[in-house]
Amino acid sequence: MKETKRSKAIILTIIGLVIAVYVLFPFYLVVLNSFKAQTSIVASPVSWAGATFTQLLENLNKVINNSNFQFWYAFGTSAVVTIVSLVLLALFGGMAAWVISRNNRTRWATVIYMIFIASMIIPFQVVMLPLISTFRDVGKFVGISMLQSVPGIVFAYCGFGGAMTVFILTGFIKGIPVSLEEAASIDGCSPEGIFFRIIFPLLKPVITTVTILNGMWIWNDYLLPSLMLGQNGKVKTLPVAVQAFVGSYVKQWDLILTAALLAILPMIIIFIFGQKQIMSGMVEGAVK
Repeated sequence: MKETKRSKAIILTIIGLVIAVYVLFPFYLVVLNSFKAQTSIVASPVSWAGATFTQLLENLNKVINNSNFQFWYAFGTSAVVTIVSLVLLALFGGMAAWVISRNNRTRWATVIYMIFIASMIIPFQVVMLPLISTFRDVGKFVGISMLQSVPGIVFAYCGFGGAMTVFILTGFIKGIPVSLEEAASIDGCSPEGIFFRIIFPLLKPVITTVTILNGMWIWNDYLLPSLMLGQNGKVKTLPVAVQAFVGSYVKQWDLILTAALLAILPMIIIFIFGQKQIMSGMVEGAVK
């Protein structure tokens, strides 16, 4: 019996290692080839031949000071889009989840909740072309450009990220005793005060989890910004700006991979420091 358990553990460990290598191999290639020149990458992209720290510094200097890439402008745009989207998702997602969870026995709340769930199933590729035409018409109607603008892309991220945010927060709020809100109401607290003074502080663990998950998705997303901001627009996020090193006939792989490394480093750092909050938020949400 013990030998069987030990054999299963060894097999599962081997399978886990194979999956880990498969998942981390692209990241390994990005890091490795950031230390190499273009010729070394083309000659041998998987070996350490030609990889030097001096070459990494040279690649970083070329990427950061490239006038077409505009690293700091793209970095600032990505930071603004990500932070504003996360704040709005946490705030309005928490409000929506609270209202839905406290009215879950009513038909209208159930219908709205089902709409949120259904929207998670629809692939983005199905709605991406109608999305562009709709945003163009909305921009003309309200007088605010929804395409090639930061407000437009933030609005889109709030829409696409709202479903998962409401779904996770609703399950968590259902575990919060209603008696806390009833006691605050008896003491004369308004509904707004109940949410911001009682419910919202209790959502801190799960909001941290949702914020990190949404943050990694928004920061690394390429398809939606490339559609809404365009390849040649003035407003560019980091993933879209990397396209500056890709030409019709020439691809600067040393600069592409170095720029990709710069783009993913912030999320890696945030995930390393926030993985404890991610796991605790998921566990608490599941228990509740």
